[in-house]
Amino acid sequence: MNFFKKEISCFLGLLMCFGLLAKSEIVYSKTKNSKNPPNIVFILVDDLGWSDLACYGSDFYETPNLDLLASEGIKFTNAYASCPVCSPTRASILTGKYPARLDITDWIPGRQATHAATSGQKLLPQDFKEEMSLEEYTVAEALKDNNYKTFFAGKWHLGEGSTYWPEYQGFDINKGGWKVGSPKGGYFSPYLNPRLQDGPEGEYLTDRLTDESINFLKDNKKNPFFLYLSYYTVHNPLNAKPKVIEKYRKKAKQLGINKEDRFVDRSELKNVFGKGRFRERLVQDHAVYAAMVESMDENIGRLLQQIKALNLDDNTLIIFTSDNGGLSTSEGSPTSNLPLRGGKGWLYEGGIREPLIVKWNGITKRGSVCETAVTSADFYPTILDVVGLQALPQQHPDGISLVPLLQDQDSLIRDAIYWHYPHYSNQGGRPGGAIRSGKYKLIEFYEDMHVELYDLQDDMEERVNLANKYPKIVLDLKSKLHRWREEIHAKMPMLNPEYQP
Repeated sequence: MNFFKKEISCFLGLLMCFGLLAKSEIVYSKTKNSKNPPNIVFILVDDLGWSDLACYGSDFYETPNLDLLASEGIKFTNAYASCPVCSPTRASILTGKYPARLDITDWIPGRQATHAATSGQKLLPQDFKEEMSLEEYTVAEALKDNNYKTFFAGKWHLGEGSTYWPEYQGFDINKGGWKVGSPKGGYFSPYLNPRLQDGPEGEYLTDRLTDESINFLKDNKKNPFFLYLSYYTVHNPLNAKPKVIEKYRKKAKQLGINKEDRFVDRSELKNVFGKGRFRERLVQDHAVYAAMVESMDENIGRLLQQIKALNLDDNTLIIFTSDNGGLSTSEGSPTSNLPLRGGKGWLYEGGIREPLIVKWNGITKRGSVCETAVTSADFYPTILDVVGLQALPQQHPDGISLVPLLQDQDSLIRDAIYWHYPHYSNQGGRPGGAIRSGKYKLIEFYEDMHVELYDLQDDMEERVNLANKYPKIVLDLKSKLHRWREEIHAKMPMLNPEYQP
């Protein structure tokens, strides 16, 4: 049998050399239970903040279905997106690589060097890729090559050209994934989406994507499957069902929230862009945003109920998370990430720390909490491990399987987690990099290379900068961060020749 596999491998290698095989790797490993391999359901919400679920501390948003999922599985309190904005994190999830290694460091298409502002900003980014390369062997392709039916619904945002959309990156079915980062036609049909047929007038996009996912479940209940539901919600534009909006308007009024001081001024940030006003929201009371969160939770509840109804619950890994922090400092500032500092577009915790809930019946301990730091690149090797496939370390070099944590083991063998964001964000964030090692996190700001050091165990709010108090720790973390940037060939921003202080 081994000899036969070697012969097949040689033949496939010849096909690849002649361009007859599109992707670079074939996985031969069988799942641990080849008769009944585990299904994978991966749910990604856009711009959902760490504090946006009741089980993570929100006392305004209502998320009973996700709270139930957390009570049935494991809740991570130190889970991180690999970037404070969307496209890089999404690429990291699918490839198991840090965004800087992929040369996708901002949302696509973002502001390339030739299109960046030429005044008010001290630095300009170097150009980065506007697509996730087809040479990447995605987790969807790894599963598809091992007899999994693969399905994608929702936001893609990983390539301007259609040849870089889900159906060319390992997904058999694509419902709604294309180049845009937010629903072009809004959340009510017509959607103006070339990969999603319009529904009846008034149909809500979050409902529709869930309907498509449920239909896929019914059609593939006897096949091993990978269902990737990537909601456009809760990203702008803020559209929700009128009855649900009214519910939260009344709730805010009853709680007296409207009388409180809801914002803190961040007017100093306007100097980055030369215009505009930045405010950071301190209170969760936005009725439309709350209604979007409720609809998201309601639909996840529908999906989870269908999994149980089809008797798939005991053989399905469910992962729920977000792609970056909640929008709290611009563009309407609809949510607050407190007690975390900052939000989307920032390297502070509010911009990168995410809710993460995982349920795997028979493996995860019900209602457990994991405090170990994990990141987006970990999902790829975790999924391979769960379904019994061999690890692909050359493909996912930055990820570590989380299966030991799901099995209630104490920790992972990992020295640090890294970030590289050499851009000015729409939300006021400045170019910088960061490293978390143990309880310490260091942020380096590229405009003047100053650093800030925080003890996240005692100061998750990042209020007390310890850089001057612990120079040895600063030196150690800076050295690691710089070596990491060199190893992965991270592109540093350039001085803006037209900058005027």
